[in-house]
Amino acid sequence: MTKEELTIFIKSEALRLGFDVCGIAKPEAVSTEAINTYNKWIEQERHGTMLYLQRNCDKRFDPTLLVEGCRSIIVVAINYTPQEPIEGIASYAIGNDYHKVVKDKLYTLLSNINDIQPVKGRAFCDSAPVLERYWAVKAGIGWIGNNRQLTIKGKGSYFFIGELFVDIELSYDTPTEESYCGTCRKCIEACPTGALQKEDFDACKCLSYLTIEYRGDLPENIGKKMKNSFYGCDVCLKACPHNKFATPNRTEEFKPGDELRKMNLGDWSNLTKEKYTKLFSGSAVERCGYEQLLRNISAFNKHKEE
Repeated sequence: MTKEELTIFIKSEALRLGFDVCGIAKPEAVSTEAINTYNKWIEQERHGTMLYLQRNCDKRFDPTLLVEGCRSIIVVAINYTPQEPIEGIASYAIGNDYHKVVKDKLYTLLSNINDIQPVKGRAFCDSAPVLERYWAVKAGIGWIGNNRQLTIKGKGSYFFIGELFVDIELSYDTPTEESYCGTCRKCIEACPTGALQKEDFDACKCLSYLTIEYRGDLPENIGKKMKNSFYGCDVCLKACPHNKFATPNRTEEFKPGDELRKMNLGDWSNLTKEKYTKLFSGSAVERCGYEQLLRNISAFNKHKEE
């Protein structure tokens, strides 16, 4: 099988496995501009307490250091637009943990490639020092929108990204060079905390960061800015005009379970540890933890009561 034929097979197989888009990038050192932008963001401490983002930058900026022998980066994106949103929980977290779902599919893809041609590789999904959106752009999948999300033309920005670093050379896609955000500022204007700016993103102000990653006491009166969510935030996604093209996802693992569907805002106020475990075992919400989720719910309810 030629390089071109194998590339066609991989992309076709990725779609068959449930991914919505697949592109392939050449593994090479990250651009100086991207490195400078990232380093400046870290130096200004816009990453808050997420100290893992300042580690292993040599591997983050050169994929061949992360996976020795890497010759191609297969980048996939899978839609998580909810069929039925759950009030209180960000859309990405209402189903099974996306890290595992995406990586399992990627390793199945790797196995299926091996049925055709021997290949070694490693799968990643928000789980290693990989500039995922950067490589999605390099693979021609989409562009990084003003909301800092990967945005795919005609599909929107409700997508998880995954990568398969492999030791075979494939046909590389043309990088995306154009942003279709234009002069639109809807996501920036909608951001309830001002975390989004045209040329900057301050994670320390972001509700997703504050309600998931941040372990301390929440800022005073933050509940007023939570809108209808105490875990994560979908405001910038909902504001994006490109998401008028978003369609409900077809992935069974991303659908909420019956118990979660039944929850109402009153139920959250009386959430027990047992109920939390039952609702979120195998979910991305486990990253937050029970005590921290209660902290968020308390801030959320305090505002609702005022």
